[in-house]
Amino acid sequence: MRQNSPAILLLLLILAVGISYVDRGSLSVVKTDLSREFGLDPAQMGLLFSAFFWTYATAQLAAGWLVDRYDVKWVYAIGFLIWSLATMAMGFAGSFSVMLILRLLLGAGESVAFPATSKLLAANFPVQRLGLANALVAAASKLGPAISLLLGGLVVAQWGWRSLFLTVGLGSLLWLPAWLWFGFSTPAKQEHRQSADPQQQVGFMDLLLCRNVWGTSLAYFSMGYVWAFLLFWLPAYLEETRGLSKWAMAVFGSLPFWTMAGTAICGGWLADWSIQRGSNVLLVRRSFLICGLLLCGTFMSLAMLTDSAPLCITSLTIACGGLGLYSSNGWALTQTLAGPAAAGRWTGLQNSVGNVGGALAPALTGWLVRSTDSYSMAFGVASLFCGLGVLACIFLIGGNVALPWAQSAQLASPAMNLAEVHPASGDQHSA
Repeated sequence: MRQNSPAILLLLLILAVGISYVDRGSLSVVKTDLSREFGLDPAQMGLLFSAFFWTYATAQLAAGWLVDRYDVKWVYAIGFLIWSLATMAMGFAGSFSVMLILRLLLGAGESVAFPATSKLLAANFPVQRLGLANALVAAASKLGPAISLLLGGLVVAQWGWRSLFLTVGLGSLLWLPAWLWFGFSTPAKQEHRQSADPQQQVGFMDLLLCRNVWGTSLAYFSMGYVWAFLLFWLPAYLEETRGLSKWAMAVFGSLPFWTMAGTAICGGWLADWSIQRGSNVLLVRRSFLICGLLLCGTFMSLAMLTDSAPLCITSLTIACGGLGLYSSNGWALTQTLAGPAAAGRWTGLQNSVGNVGGALAPALTGWLVRSTDSYSMAFGVASLFCGLGVLACIFLIGGNVALPWAQSAQLASPAMNLAEVHPASGDQHSA
């Protein structure tokens, strides 16, 4: 295995996550074109959007187990290959059923991305640097849709919807040789140490009995609903309700996602800065989660109520900025609480629960739009989910019960220093 710096690892992870969001979000760019060609109503398009999350959410538990058990380099490479080929094949799809199968395959392939990323970040970055590392990964997850909307919309306007899937599917494969060449494998000796130490054997039952797991998972469920709603339905909303052309949608529809990427980086950096100066890690990370969800819910409601298209886009941009504050600190909090010994499984479980919200949002939105012939109810429901996430952060994340495997992980991993988690009070991790 090549010995590479954490910077190279982080760069490859950032690129992979950005690519995954370009691939999963491409369908939203071609929604109006695809539905017209295949004769699909909003509810059927909602099923296509949602189908990705059916396999993505259910495969998270297996993906978390795989990256904790096997060499993460190969687990990630196989998943990446599957989702890239599925994206490319969508350019040849000739029916609703074929597109549905390919969306399911795409979700299964992408399920490895965040468990693998979380595993590698927890093992290679100290607690006080996890915010910025996660912020950059989170920014990539927002830049992916921004690029997909901006460039993808222009590609579709010029060459048609099939060209977008062929371009992004083939382009995605360029990442794979670099990943295999640098070879970021999970160190075998570390895995053997974890297998030999009973305290580092973290099962799913341990996680299910941990209150913090449910807190982070339910908060992510709420965020996942809102994120999927915006990711898959915002382009169609701007075209169908606000009357934007494909070109205007490509430009103005990407603005919220560019903003989300910027606030993700700023939020991660500010949280790290505060922690490095002695602030309580749990309090800092949780505060960013709560503020982000409150901003998002408030300004999505304003976007729904206004008749002005510019004010609507401005409100949606601020709302997405709130989601950016959540995204970088959400994963940093999870990785800190879990430690390297449980990062893969915890991330898999959290992503599984969270992406049930992602699966619910596109299907429910499609049904609401078809039933009411309006997006108002859909925006209202998304705002309510932001409120649910705030309650989960307040009442379920915290406490005074220590996580035994995280204490054990401190001895096994130089990247995890739990003494810095609560530097002001000396408290332990909470469950």
